[in-house]
Amino acid sequence: MSYLQLIRDFVPSCEQEAGDQRLMLQLAEPDPDFLLLRQCLHAHFTPSGLVFNPALDKVLLVHHNIYHTWSWTGGHADGNSDFAEVALREAWEETGLRARLLSPQIASLDVLPVFGHIKKGEYVSAHLHLCPSFLLVAEEETPIVCPEENSGVAWFPLKEVAHASGEACMIPIYEKLISRAKKLKKESCQ
Repeated sequence: MSYLQLIRDFVPSCEQEAGDQRLMLQLAEPDPDFLLLRQCLHAHFTPSGLVFNPALDKVLLVHHNIYHTWSWTGGHADGNSDFAEVALREAWEETGLRARLLSPQIASLDVLPVFGHIKKGEYVSAHLHLCPSFLLVAEEETPIVCPEENSGVAWFPLKEVAHASGEACMIPIYEKLISRAKKLKKESCQ
């Protein structure tokens, strides 16, 4: 299945997701493969994952060096149209944990603004991250690793996620993903 079909099949639960879904599809229409590359300077896909422990009462966050805040894992697709695979790879690269999908479906679609910044001594112009996100699960007891691009990796109880995140625009996204994970858990118990 193409990544465009995966995005088309996503059922938005709010106006924001419906609008972001339309924008992603509109941007991809002229050249779907180009949006998979960070060389597409105005916008590109950056699949992400919110990593939960098996009890779904904690999430694993990384302290991002560019944004100076605790955040979910994720990164550039770099040509890979299998967004779930990218989200799992990024979780492993940023934490050292082998996560698994709580669901193979996209859990949220979000278009996130990235303001101009310096990365590795180079200026990166403002652009958009087109972010299909997934719900991931990893074992809390497994040792975590902190790679060079982050300055910390830690588990946070769900009630502390909003306080840990220094990005007000991300809190509704995290709350949405936490709610969807709890709903999936409830449905699986019935």
